[in-house]
Amino acid sequence: MNPLPHVVILGAGYGGLVTAIRLQKMLNDQEADVTLVNKHDYHYLTAHLHKPAAGTDRDDNACISISELIDDAKVHFVKSTVLEIQPEQKKVVLEDRVLSYDYLVIGLGSEPETFGIPGVREYAFKIRSINSVRLIRTHIEYMFAKYKLEPHRTDYLTFVIGGSGLTGTEFVGELADRLPDLCKKYRVDSSLVNIYNVEMAPQALPMGLPSDLVDYGMDVLRRKGITYQLSTAIKECTPEGVVLGSGEFIKAATVIWTGGVRGNHLLEEAGFETVKGRVKVDEYLRDPRHPDVFIVGDCSMVQSPEGTPYPPSAQLAVRQGANVARNLAAILRNQPLKPFQFDYKGTVASLGKHEAVGVVNGKKVKGRVAAWIKRIIDARYLLIIGGVRLFLKKIT
Repeated sequence: MNPLPHVVILGAGYGGLVTAIRLQKMLNDQEADVTLVNKHDYHYLTAHLHKPAAGTDRDDNACISISELIDDAKVHFVKSTVLEIQPEQKKVVLEDRVLSYDYLVIGLGSEPETFGIPGVREYAFKIRSINSVRLIRTHIEYMFAKYKLEPHRTDYLTFVIGGSGLTGTEFVGELADRLPDLCKKYRVDSSLVNIYNVEMAPQALPMGLPSDLVDYGMDVLRRKGITYQLSTAIKECTPEGVVLGSGEFIKAATVIWTGGVRGNHLLEEAGFETVKGRVKVDEYLRDPRHPDVFIVGDCSMVQSPEGTPYPPSAQLAVRQGANVARNLAAILRNQPLKPFQFDYKGTVASLGKHEAVGVVNGKKVKGRVAAWIKRIIDARYLLIIGGVRLFLKKIT
């Protein structure tokens, strides 16, 4: 008896996890063996990490045990770290074993893009995992405790956030909501606290938002105490703070970098042709030189009808995962593949409690209405991966 085709999925982020969940629903146990590999035994909600990082929500609300989502009778889960991808040999080297595959799905996520700025990699915090946000949250409160012991060190109360795209904007909104509670807890004069959002572009908030919504969002955050430094690059990050392109030095004990991401380094090391770590995939989300390798999420580059790449997002990765699962089932059943088409729904950026701004299906939204839409978007993803049970667990 011939062995079943082996589908290996690397990474349980949005794209990889949705691929696995869809496959366990679509395939019977005589069609393929499916293996999901992930560094952790949980899936974390990248789009929710800004809240536990700031301390406005529990970190367990941003993660879900993979065992709750995967049927181990249909998908074999391997908790391990990927060390190397060998597309010519159709093998994946893990820290504790080597897997052979017939079809590979790469969804290994992103890495911080530091643009070669000295010190950013060494001295700036990054919002990129459950462990990293736990560290940021703990560090922020620790700064208040240290200030009480060293009241001349006002740099302990100075926070610099590099980048004001989606992650940077959502984080500063939550941070501005959290700090008054810390001021009260540690009896610190709130006028001593400074939050700087440094952005190289001439405007803050996610790219593509209409100017009136950008103005609204920036006004909301300024009223919360955010100081913007726009059209300003961070030239260097040091243990004591940041040097701006203008030469100005901001002394700060906390620097958080949200200035961009790139695809996982393992793809370039494996010989895939990449741009900033991302592979320009074909219409079926495959590597052009390896039709047995599908690439989703932050590791992939998908062109819009206008010829520009879609920015990496959870929305894009979820749709990719569904398409890859459908096409893998089609391959196994000798059916035609379906090209990937992305129906972009828009972007909503949280500005903290009860505030958000964005465009949904071409319509502008802001304030409490936008905040509720943001919650609906988050709830919909929970329904996609875990159904009503997971939805009810996370909102209660």
